[in-house]
Amino acid sequence: MIKLGGAGGLRPLAEAVVDLDAIAHNIRTLAGRTGAELLAVVKADGFGHGLLPVARTVLAAGVGWLGVTSRAEALTLRAGGVEAPVLSWLHAEDEDFAPVVAARIDLSAASSAHLRGIAAGAARAGVRAEVHLKVDTGLSRNGATDDEWPELVRLARRFEAVGRIRVRGVWSHLAGGESPGDPRDTAQLRRFDRALALARAGGLAPDLVHLANSAALVGLPETHFDLVRAGIAVYGVEPRPDLTVGLRPAMTLRSRVILTKRVAAGTGISYGHDYVTAAPSTLALVPVGYADGVPRAVAGAAEVWIQGRRCPIAGRVTMDQIVVDVGDLPVRTGDEVLLFGPGDRGEPTVVDWAGWAGTNPHEIFTGIGARVGRRYLPVRAERNSGRERVHV
Repeated sequence: MIKLGGAGGLRPLAEAVVDLDAIAHNIRTLAGRTGAELLAVVKADGFGHGLLPVARTVLAAGVGWLGVTSRAEALTLRAGGVEAPVLSWLHAEDEDFAPVVAARIDLSAASSAHLRGIAAGAARAGVRAEVHLKVDTGLSRNGATDDEWPELVRLARRFEAVGRIRVRGVWSHLAGGESPGDPRDTAQLRRFDRALALARAGGLAPDLVHLANSAALVGLPETHFDLVRAGIAVYGVEPRPDLTVGLRPAMTLRSRVILTKRVAAGTGISYGHDYVTAAPSTLALVPVGYADGVPRAVAGAAEVWIQGRRCPIAGRVTMDQIVVDVGDLPVRTGDEVLLFGPGDRGEPTVVDWAGWAGTNPHEIFTGIGARVGRRYLPVRAERNSGRERVHV
């Protein structure tokens, strides 16, 4: 058992323990399923796992590219000493692109206006911008539509001719990818092929063509092309319900009991008394709440792991605390509480929490608040192919 701990005798009220060895294992597992190069998506602070620790770990495990969604994330990587190729893909058209171009960050262009902004930033930086043109193949979110794509290609070629940009990539994003035989995937692949053919006919010669997300990486090899973008799979969540590929969950979220009390049958708990004890019971107070990423929506469904058993959260989740009905278990203050973990012992997993909250694991991970400390378990040398341990 890993005790909650901290420097100077301070003990955090809650802690997310990130197993970097699991992340390295997941990268090796995913790499074994494709001949394409891997891009690890480390946006949103590495899905809540820590931007720089995750980035260093995946690069040491063999990843060639990192993916983020903002200038700030990209520049944080560079400031942290990460020199690997980085693609950043979500921007306003009037942003100042000069600093990211100067830092050798690849940028996605989803419209002609975005491409003009990138080219202007390249001119200010005095450096040619590396660009990935994004086509909307059916997600109807970011990217150029079929009608806009020809003009984006023509503009890109003009900017290439004067040395402002180089089109390194052409890419899109799947709306599905999570179900076998989904006709949306086939339709998007066809639209992507047409867009790629038009780009090449227009004089562009991208080095990297990419479409696949985590789900497509494990289940749709026809979408792999030159590069595959692994997101949630990096962190150990199986991306398709019909496939298990051997990923290891990397995060364990834990806290501890700070108060217990014995109550009679018929005792109402938390705001509104939505939960009433059916028999005499012990209640355990746990100092995590929705400010720490415990969704209010899990009330009435969620369980935590205490003393080798799942116990229900009793009543509403509040900003800073939850109450757990532990029945007759001899729970004491200081006892460990696992909100979620790998599931090896029967404890809830992040997939369980996503189900209880009616969301996806991505939201659970990224919702874990700043008050929750992060602690990192290093990559074990014997599992790292002779590489040195990852510095975090």
